[in-house]
Amino acid sequence: MSTSPFLGLVRSRTSLRRYDDRPVSDVDILSIVEAARLAPSAENAQPWRFVAVVDPEVRSALAKACLGGIFRRTRFAAHAPLIIALCAERAMIVELGKAMKDKAMYRIDCGIAGEHLVLRAAELGLGTCWIGWFNRRAARRVLRAPFHVEVVSLIAVGHPAADVRPRQRVRRPLAAMLWRDAWGTEFPGAEVQEGLEK
Repeated sequence: MSTSPFLGLVRSRTSLRRYDDRPVSDVDILSIVEAARLAPSAENAQPWRFVAVVDPEVRSALAKACLGGIFRRTRFAAHAPLIIALCAERAMIVELGKAMKDKAMYRIDCGIAGEHLVLRAAELGLGTCWIGWFNRRAARRVLRAPFHVEVVSLIAVGHPAADVRPRQRVRRPLAAMLWRDAWGTEFPGAEVQEGLEK
């Protein structure tokens, strides 16, 4: 089975935690956020909003406020030349939620938009890392986001440092997570796909 450009991109993308000093151009920022903007969403709510943090002082303040203490494992993001705050506009969600039983759909929507963003970044040769472990209240305060806005995730973006080598990703085999018609019923051909991870 041949690998399409899209599958090649998905297979090659990994989380990057070390960046060089080159800034991410405004053209690239617009391109990756445009890819996110085109994502689908429940009831076409499009709840996502983005804050591109490029100013070194603001990045430093963001890192100091929300990536310290118990969140220090994510402190590497302070060294990325760009942090994108992936936010959700919740005021609109409350209105749409009257017609929807699960009001948390906005988080799924933001996840889809974020994945579009990181894949487009990978296509442009940029590395990214999703950060879900941070102080959300502090992030909202530093970013001056209104109370009804939730900072769902931070995404560190930048060019890979010169000494970064591609990592071998370990994934469970497809046959261990895909069944046909009922849980545990083998899906024919799933075991063949395992060789494609290498």
